[in-house]
Amino acid sequence: MDFMFDSHNTMGITLRLPGSSRSVWLNASMICLLGQFVPYAERSMLIECSADAKDTSFHQKTKPLQQKKVMKLAPIYEFETKTLDGKQLDLSQYKGDVLLLVNTASECGFTNQYKGLESLNEKYLAKGLRVIGFPCNQFGGQEPGDSKAISSFCQKNYGVTFPMSEKIEVNGKNAHPLYKYLTSAAPGVLGSEDIKWNFTKFLIDRNGAVVKRFAPNVSPTDLAPEIEKLL
Repeated sequence: MDFMFDSHNTMGITLRLPGSSRSVWLNASMICLLGQFVPYAERSMLIECSADAKDTSFHQKTKPLQQKKVMKLAPIYEFETKTLDGKQLDLSQYKGDVLLLVNTASECGFTNQYKGLESLNEKYLAKGLRVIGFPCNQFGGQEPGDSKAISSFCQKNYGVTFPMSEKIEVNGKNAHPLYKYLTSAAPGVLGSEDIKWNFTKFLIDRNGAVVKRFAPNVSPTDLAPEIEKLL
């Protein structure tokens, strides 16, 4: 039967039945016999009876609460977007993976880097690399198409199989929160945070830390040594 702790003093304690005004008095001897039933554990309290013959009183000691450790996710895993086909793309699903995040465009001089990105994806996917593309039309208007056009272009011309986000902005007040975080965590040359052009790349380790930012002219294949260090 459950009791509620009501009060105590050096001679004993009073327990009260839940929902009732009736109380039960337990002296020190009774506590010694029935200690395992006293619901002090519910209040993180432990009652001990002294074994000293000269002292038959009991002592109340505070028992520290055991709190579960809650591991906080790295900021990168708090972001989400949608894929080109409108499905939810939540970065938390990639916890424990190495991420390569790239802002892309279909009509850029660097567009052929899709081939290198897909090559990395195929080579290291089984080892934990996840490549994700983020189409953006902020640089020279080089990504003018809608989601359907972008998807068709990537698959038809480069056989892209890695996830592609819906079109987003990476600079300015309307920049996607993910890119506000990335550019702050890994600024570019001379500390400038803005993305300079299409195919800027961010490498994220398995713990969600932004390891390095790579300029658009850095070929995806040149990233292999850096990626292998993290896998």
